[in-house]
Amino acid sequence: MDNTANQSDVTEKLMANLRTVASAADDLLRLTAGQTGDKIADVRARLGEQLDSLREEFGRVEADMLARGREVASATDDYVHENPWKSIGATAGVAFLLGLLIGRR
Repeated sequence: MDNTANQSDVTEKLMANLRTVASAADDLLRLTAGQTGDKIADVRARLGEQLDSLREEFGRVEADMLARGREVASATDDYVHENPWKSIGATAGVAFLLGLLIGRR
């Protein structure tokens, strides 16, 4: 469980960083729109293509994460319906531990 949470945090940070880079690249494209010259036009074209590719990848990653989230939610729902007393016991145990931790402060 800890590994999954860690992977989720890393993925979220990576996605946030990539969004920041994409936003900066968009700003750069806007700011250089009035610039002329073959080299700048070539750089702008390549950057635009890479941004489009990055946006497509964002869409794929987001769809994959949503699908995985639905799978986990479905598996959890199935487990709770198949094992209601175990689920209630586990929830009560977690609540008890949280109560102890909060009570110590």
